[in-house]
Amino acid sequence: MRVVWAGLIAAILPMAAAAQAIPKDKAIDAEVGKMMTQTHAKGMAVAVVDGGKVGYVQAYGVRDEKGDPLETDTIMYGASLTKTVFAYTVMQLVDEGKINLDTPLKDDLDKPLPSYDTDAAFEDRYGGFKGLAGDARWEKITPRMCLTHSTGFHNFWFMEPDQKLRIHFEPGTRYSYSGEGLMLLQFAIEHGKQPLGLEVGELAKANFDRLGMTRTSLTFKNGQDSNVADGWDDHGKVAPHDKRSKVRMAGSMNTTISDLSKFTAALVTGNGLSAAARAEMTKRQMHITTAHQFPVFLPDLPVAQQRKDLYAGLGVVVFDGPQGHGFYKGGHDGHTANTMVCVERSQR
Repeated sequence: MRVVWAGLIAAILPMAAAAQAIPKDKAIDAEVGKMMTQTHAKGMAVAVVDGGKVGYVQAYGVRDEKGDPLETDTIMYGASLTKTVFAYTVMQLVDEGKINLDTPLKDDLDKPLPSYDTDAAFEDRYGGFKGLAGDARWEKITPRMCLTHSTGFHNFWFMEPDQKLRIHFEPGTRYSYSGEGLMLLQFAIEHGKQPLGLEVGELAKANFDRLGMTRTSLTFKNGQDSNVADGWDDHGKVAPHDKRSKVRMAGSMNTTISDLSKFTAALVTGNGLSAAARAEMTKRQMHITTAHQFPVFLPDLPVAQQRKDLYAGLGVVVFDGPQGHGFYKGGHDGHTANTMVCVERSQR
């Protein structure tokens, strides 16, 4: 696939133990060159965080059909890395006592969820909750279920054959990737009763400002067109940068490799969160028992083939590897791809 890659890689080369040194810059450059050749990627951006501090940041290749260079401050589509930013923001609300991870969302709303006419009132920003009428299981859904992809929703409402949102399994009983679940949580935060009724975009922007993420936003801003990455599909056709106009915490973020490394350094160190909230994000929450994340609703693997260490955290997937406990998040569409891998012990 010919794609523009935005990668934040904790340690880009294999390491036998946490004490081993981060690869030198030239070794990283050489490995990236191999990866770009193998994948036919037009551009790739990489940052290395070690000990909770941003170290190497580099961009390679081109960002558009004209051949303009991809740079460390080139705006790239963050896709589902937005979900991790959202989880971080939600945990700040947990710290402030404004939301409880295990209180059903129905308790935060003024009226039953299916009675909200999202099509008329919110310009397709959220899925149509009217499809849940007659299925009382929506009343069980909690913020934790939304952040662990265990609501029972499809990835998005428009992927249903009749484009009506529905629940496919008992909420909270299994993992199945769902951006729609995060959009439900966004809706509850933005339109819930006090102390909610908060604009999620403004909460996230406060973090971007605090961390010095000057070229990161949840919607595309006018004036950003001068240094923006496009993408390429698997036939080599250019796909212009998706200039999203609505804050959607399932995946509307634009960011740069320089900015993203600042956020990830904050996340891996717990900057901006209490110790308890930070630990909750990367705790084992919901066992992942399928072979892949996509397509959704895959059958469970036989127990003997399931990874015992693979779980949903809050906005991330957690695992145990040769270097100890870590967490991961990816994000992609047909033209761009992102990877964030962090190792807890070395804050890499």
